[in-house]
Amino acid sequence: MGRRADHRWLDQLSDEDLAFLKRFLLASGTLKDLAGRYGVSYPTIRLRLDRLIQKVELLDEHRDASPAESRLRAFYAEGRLDDEVFGELLRALQKEVARDGASSG
Repeated sequence: MGRRADHRWLDQLSDEDLAFLKRFLLASGTLKDLAGRYGVSYPTIRLRLDRLIQKVELLDEHRDASPAESRLRAFYAEGRLDDEVFGELLRALQKEVARDGASSG
């Protein structure tokens, strides 16, 4: 794998995630300062950071996943899908990929 493959998780972040990450870095990782910049409470910023961490972990753990699976995992990490819906969609996608692989090979 090349260097580009190591950054696949970064490619899956939304513009909003990237803007948050940039602000986090510019605030030297100080959540209190970041909360002030966003005009929200510390717990709100902590929750946003925790969700972003979870998203990056999911994307990094499954870096060999297809673009569709990576996107699905990103939606789940963002809280846009609940556990049940995520599981059903992931199983359906994996069946589709397996079926396509069996028919082409």
